[in-house]
Amino acid sequence: MAVHTVPWVHVVPEQGALPVDLLLTGRTYVARLDGRQMRDTDAVFMQFYDGLRLPDCFGWNWNALFDCLRDLTWLPADQYVLIVEAADEALSGDPAGRRQLLRTLLRAGRRWSSVQRPEGIDLSRLVVVMSCDPASVPDVQEQVRSCWEETVSSQEPLRPAEAMSVAAPSVGA
Repeated sequence: MAVHTVPWVHVVPEQGALPVDLLLTGRTYVARLDGRQMRDTDAVFMQFYDGLRLPDCFGWNWNALFDCLRDLTWLPADQYVLIVEAADEALSGDPAGRRQLLRTLLRAGRRWSSVQRPEGIDLSRLVVVMSCDPASVPDVQEQVRSCWEETVSSQEPLRPAEAMSVAAPSVGA
C-alpha cells in the first residue's frame, strides 16, 4: 500500500505495487535511481544525471538539480516518474543532505503538480516513488511529511509557473 503526504510523492515498500494512476495514458518517462548508490551528494547528483540524462550544463548542486527537475524539456513525455529504489538508504549518513534531497523533490513536484488532463483527470506530471524496506516506510514517510512542513512553513516563494500549479497536499495512509 502506498503512503503519501503530497499527491506527487509515494512511499512504498520494496516489491510494493506502484499507484495505478502512474500507468495511465500518455508518454511516460520512468527513471530508476538507486538509493544504495547515493552515499554523498555527488553520488546523488550522479544518479539523477544518469537516470534523467541531465544536460551537460548541469551545475552539480541542489539549485541546479531543482532547475533541471522543474524543466525536463529534453525528455519528451507527458509525465515523469522517478523511482528511488532503497530510498531509505539515500544519504543515510547525512541527515541535512537527505532533508535537502527531499525538499528538492517536494519543490519540483509542487512545480509540476496537478496538471488538468483533457479527459478531466488530475494527475501530477512529476511523480516520485520512494521504494524502501517495509520496516522503513513509516520513517521515510515521516521524513517526507516533515520536509513538506518545513518547505511550506519557510514560505519558500513560488516562481510564477509554480504558483499556477500548486495542489493542496493530502495526507493518506
